[in-house]
Amino acid sequence: MYSRRDQEAEVSEKPFDASRHLRKLNGKEYLDVKWRLLWLRSEHPEAAVSTELVTHESGLALFRALVSLPEAGEATGWGSETAGDVPNYIEVAETKALGRALAALGFGTQFCEDSDLSPEASTRRPAPVADAPAAAETANGRPREARATPPQVKAIYSIGRGRKGLSEADVEKRCRAAYGRPPFELSRRQASQLIDALKAEG
Repeated sequence: MYSRRDQEAEVSEKPFDASRHLRKLNGKEYLDVKWRLLWLRSEHPEAAVSTELVTHESGLALFRALVSLPEAGEATGWGSETAGDVPNYIEVAETKALGRALAALGFGTQFCEDSDLSPEASTRRPAPVADAPAAAETANGRPREARATPPQVKAIYSIGRGRKGLSEADVEKRCRAAYGRPPFELSRRQASQLIDALKAEG
């Protein structure tokens, strides 16, 4: 019987060739998250991969992904998406988080933007690079200020926990008191202000 262990052994014997799976996206070579994950498994079959839905409210999903390599380190990736952008925003947010964690460990880093995901995860449009400048406009025609990036949101929670001993709930309470919204709904400017404030208090 052909077992899973046999399959893993066969996969591990063949070096993963990322160039076979590249495609053009916005004029650049891109490696989808599914191929980055296969690359990981081909080199580290025992790697641990986990995702967690950190926040899901008001039409926004925020995921955290953790990828751990046996005796070779680990990386965390964050991904967020809103219902107003794509109908399957929860799946897209999870894909973003996983893709970033994999890229941080070197799987597809050279074939992706700083923060990206697999465009086929969206059924309505190619998903945008999350950290790209926001081009959307509000109803009154004015440019909408870009939302805080996942690294900024992560920094807010990390600094609050590390320097002030705050729980995630405490951080969100502090953020709501100052801006009337949780960290993941802040603008980039507001997130930067909050990060500076937390650092200064620490």
